[in-house]
Amino acid sequence: MRRAELDQMLAAMLASQPEVSDLLFTVDRPPQVEAYGELKPVVLDPPIEKLTPYQVETIAMNIIGDNLWHIEDLLQHGSCDASYALSDQARFRINIFSQRGNFSIVCRQLNAQIPTLDLLKLPEIFKEIPKEKTGLVLVTGATGSGKSTTLAAILNEVNRAKPVHIVTLEDPVEYVHKHAKATFNQRELGIDFDSYANGLRAALRQAPKVILVGEMRDQETVKIALSAAETGHLVLSTLHTINAGETINRILGMFDPEEQEQIRIRLADSLRWVISQRLVPRVGGGRFALIETMGANLRTQEAIRLGESEGKTFYEIIEASSPFGWRTFDQSCLESYERGQITEETAMLYCTKRSVVARGIDATKKSRGDMSSSAGLLRMKTTIEKSAPPVLKIK
Repeated sequence: MRRAELDQMLAAMLASQPEVSDLLFTVDRPPQVEAYGELKPVVLDPPIEKLTPYQVETIAMNIIGDNLWHIEDLLQHGSCDASYALSDQARFRINIFSQRGNFSIVCRQLNAQIPTLDLLKLPEIFKEIPKEKTGLVLVTGATGSGKSTTLAAILNEVNRAKPVHIVTLEDPVEYVHKHAKATFNQRELGIDFDSYANGLRAALRQAPKVILVGEMRDQETVKIALSAAETGHLVLSTLHTINAGETINRILGMFDPEEQEQIRIRLADSLRWVISQRLVPRVGGGRFALIETMGANLRTQEAIRLGESEGKTFYEIIEASSPFGWRTFDQSCLESYERGQITEETAMLYCTKRSVVARGIDATKKSRGDMSSSAGLLRMKTTIEKSAPPVLKIK
């Protein structure tokens, strides 16, 4: 297979379904696309009923090209991340990995258009994030939850408002930003630098005001990012965590117990925002982002320094700060349900505390005149085992 044939295949796969998010190549399966969260086979011309190991390996080698970094990464660690451009039609973030002695490929389609906060319909509180001059901003969530898209929208806002130098360290570069008021230098792991820690250390000598770190993967990267935030830089990064409280615990868990006290103090002083995201099915089709938002105040700083305690958990702190635009996932679920954006089942499935959301849904239904209860969604055990009746013995 030549590169032109690969481009033709990718174009046909993109055109096979609306809203394609991922392209998958797996041995003994046909080429597949993911649309609206579901995998669907693609009929090509000529048709491919089952991909052979040779076909998948050929596609992988066409994607990697002559990049020795990716080849070495694939052979030594069993997977590698790469990027690929389909002329002007699309760009992909690609992961090639081995499984049972064969290669598999997942291609995530990247949006060529730089998103804006308004276009993504993110909460108004997000417009405060680009105004920050220093500190640490973390966007968290599972793979595919839209973290990179949110960060791109925040950087786009900075680009439109501030004449500053922005350095990004990405794996790979997803959104290519054009220079507006800001000046961008976008660096790709494996091509422009060899590790996030080294790339971040070098970025501190490149006179940036804003630094984007693709992912906080190890304690060395966290330490340098905290140093950058403490020395007058705005640092944005991501973590694979499920909510704001887990984000703090994950960072602390990277360090030995004797280091954690110092890291708590530094993190409390540097952290500005934690944004957590979950993509959920939208009523009428497509997907919708539920967002948990936690900013920095005296209560969050105290909880980071001293740890959570009864009445002082991050969940309770966010819940109490809802008048300032902060939101827990449960509050986001209830607001989205009230607006008709998600169903009752979706709200119960993606919330943090089911009992809280169930009461909120029941209150919403009561205000609408619908008296059906959501208590059944809690799936409480209601079966009672029948025992044999007691036998009376007469002496």
